[in-house]
Amino acid sequence: MGPHPAVAAIRLAVRRVLHDILNDQPAPDANPHERPTAPLVLVACSGGADSMGLASALAFEAPRLGVRAGGVTVDHGLQPGSDLRAAEVVLRLRELGLDPVESTVVAVGREGGPEAAARDARYAALDAAAKAHGATAVLLGHTRDDQAETVLLGLARGSGIRSLSGMAAVSGRPGAARRYRRPFLHLDRQTVRKACMVQSLPVWDDPHNADPAYTRSRLRHEGLPALEKALGKGVVEALARTAQLSRDDADALDAWAGQAESSVRDAAGLLECDKLYALPPAVRRRILRRAAIEAGAPAGSLFARHIEEVDRLITGWRGQGVINLPGKVVAQRQGGRLVIRQG
Repeated sequence: MGPHPAVAAIRLAVRRVLHDILNDQPAPDANPHERPTAPLVLVACSGGADSMGLASALAFEAPRLGVRAGGVTVDHGLQPGSDLRAAEVVLRLRELGLDPVESTVVAVGREGGPEAAARDARYAALDAAAKAHGATAVLLGHTRDDQAETVLLGLARGSGIRSLSGMAAVSGRPGAARRYRRPFLHLDRQTVRKACMVQSLPVWDDPHNADPAYTRSRLRHEGLPALEKALGKGVVEALARTAQLSRDDADALDAWAGQAESSVRDAAGLLECDKLYALPPAVRRRILRRAAIEAGAPAGSLFARHIEEVDRLITGWRGQGVINLPGKVVAQRQGGRLVIRQG
């Protein structure tokens, strides 16, 4: 008799991602005296159902594919006893057979609000752990439900199609573009929780996930249920599908903007306003955003309204003055050229 369907589903999801990771590995050197080192894959685990289910599936599948499996838990220090909770997670991961396993403590700042600050600190810690252990990839337990929430949050921000594309199945930061993998994006949260239950895996329910002080928590417990009541079941699946379609469109527009950028710069590398004007708005604004980031504007603080202001220097020129952007970056029109630089 095979495993419970929920367990089979999470294992299959991880198996597919591990196959992708192995396919991404460079071909080993043709030296018969050297044994190739098995890639190390870490799971980021909070102790909650999603990440514990992911850890269990990784522990099961990795040895069968010749992959080493380890784990990292991040202690944000935001709740009393968080250090004890982290120690428990480390113990559970080791009991699953993962090695290496570590707990890392982070200091959460305030920039961007509590949720964004905790996320930034967490990813910085995961990046550091991956680098320290030489890990090829880090698995994250985001589910289809998380994806739906992310799409709705992006819709509420009004930041355009990229914000509607949600989380990518494969992502990363500069220098590690394919580090993060999300095997469960096509699985619902209930399936993963069921897999934990039938395997008798102890899980921890983070009280922050039910705290109405947090936007995502309100969306999860009030917003999405209200949408399902009004529109019927299937809202989560539809939002997740929207994310993928939006991502495909956004990727295509990004590629178009990348190809068009060289054609709108003069010999000195400055952006020519008349050539920018001739481009479709979605392509032009991507070029403007990229130029602002290259000048030093933080991507996370650069909103649609900033780019719209800069865009009006191209499409609604009436002799406007300097546009101030985040990161002390300024944009201004000079002699038919758009100059974006540090102020």
